[in-house]
Amino acid sequence: MSRLPLELQLALRYLRPKRTFVSLITMISVVGVMLGVAVLIIVISVMSGFDRQLRDTLFGFNAHLRITMPGTVMPSYREVLPQVADHLGVEGVSPYLLGPIVIETQTTHQQISAPVLRGVDPDHEHQVSTLPDSVVDGDFDVEGQGVVLGYQLAADLNLRLGDPIAIYSHSSLRQMHRLTRGEAEREHLPLPDDFVVRGIFDVGYYEYNVGVLVCSLWDAQDLFLGGSDAVHGLYVVLEDPYRAPQIKAELEAKLGNRYRVSTWYEEHSSILDALVVEKNMIRFLLFFIVLVAAFGITNSQITFVYQKTREIGMLRALGATSSQILLVFLGQSFIVGSAGVAAGLGLGLVAIQYRNEFLLWMNRMTGFNLFPPDIYGFNQLPAIVDPSDVMVICGGSLLICALSGIVPAVNASRLRPVESLRHE
Repeated sequence: MSRLPLELQLALRYLRPKRTFVSLITMISVVGVMLGVAVLIIVISVMSGFDRQLRDTLFGFNAHLRITMPGTVMPSYREVLPQVADHLGVEGVSPYLLGPIVIETQTTHQQISAPVLRGVDPDHEHQVSTLPDSVVDGDFDVEGQGVVLGYQLAADLNLRLGDPIAIYSHSSLRQMHRLTRGEAEREHLPLPDDFVVRGIFDVGYYEYNVGVLVCSLWDAQDLFLGGSDAVHGLYVVLEDPYRAPQIKAELEAKLGNRYRVSTWYEEHSSILDALVVEKNMIRFLLFFIVLVAAFGITNSQITFVYQKTREIGMLRALGATSSQILLVFLGQSFIVGSAGVAAGLGLGLVAIQYRNEFLLWMNRMTGFNLFPPDIYGFNQLPAIVDPSDVMVICGGSLLICALSGIVPAVNASRLRPVESLRHE
C-alpha cells in the first residue's frame, strides 16, 4: 500500500500519460513552465554577473574614494597622503594625474588616437588598483619615459613592446592652436614627448583596455603641469568599499572644506543604478512567460474536470468531501508546476555553465558577434547564480502554477453527486 495521501494518489493517477488532448496540453504546460523558469534564471544570472563583474572591474581599476581640490591641482598632497593613510578603514593611498592626450605612433604606418593618460606612482599603485597585476605582455615599467597601455588600444594602433610613440599634452595642443591662429608667431612649434611601450594590460573591461594609457607620475607632471610637484588628487582604497559614504564623511571633517571626497558609487551611479533597474524590470517582465504557461495549466485542468465529471460524482457518492476533491486538482497543478520548475532549473543551470561555448557556437553559425565587447564592455558573458534569486524565481513560478488550478478545482469540489452522474 502506498503511504501517499489519497488526494495525491488520485492526482498522480490522473496525470499518467495518455494519448489524449488533455495530456498534450499538460505536456505543453510543463514545457512552457520549464522554458519560463530557465529563461528567468539565465537572464537574472547574467544580469547579476554583469553587476558583479562591473563592480570588481571598477574596484580593481579605480579606487573606492577620490580626494581632490575642486578647481585646482593638489600641491600639498605629500602632507595629506599620510593623514589619509593613517585613517581607520583605509587600506591604501596613491597620488594620480589624469587627463586627455593625443598619441601618434612612430611605426611605418603612423596612426593617431586620443586616450586618457593616467599618471601613477609605481611604488604605490599596487595599493589602489590591480593594474600592475593586469599586465599580459611586458612589464609594469613606467620609469624613464615608459608607458603601459590596454591591449585593445595596442591592437588598434598596431603597437608592440618597444615601439616608440609621441604624446601631445593639452598644453602643447593649445600652444599649437595659438600658432595656427597667428596669435604667437614668434613662438617655436612645440614638439611632442617621446615614450616607449613597456607593457600591455588587460583589466577585463573594454572601455579601459581601449581608452587608457599609463605613465609615471613624474612624466605626467611634466606633460600636464610643466614639472610642478602637484597632482590632480589621491586614490583611496578601503578595507570595505561599502563603508565609503561613512569614511567619506569622516575624511571631509578631518581634511576640511578645501578638499572634496567622492565615492565610487557617486562617480558610477548612473550605470550601477541602470543595472539594478534593468534587472528588476526584466525579472518582472519575464515572469509573464511563466504566467502564460500557467494559463495552459488552467486550460488543461478545466478540460480535465469536464472529462472526469462522472468520476468526481462517484467519489462524492462514496464519501469524498469537497476539500478532498479540491486537493486532488490542486495537487495536479502543483505536480505539473513542480515538474516544469525542476526541469527549468536544470536547463537554466546547464545553459549558464556552457553559456560562453554556446555563444561562440552562435557566433560561428550566424557569422557575426552577438556579444561585441565594444558595446557591452566585457570579453566574455558573465554570470553569477545567486541562490536568493533562484529561490524567488522557482518559488514564485511554483506558486503561480499551483494557484492556476484554483478555479477548476473549486468548480470540481462544488459538483454534486446526483448532478455529476446525471451529466453522464
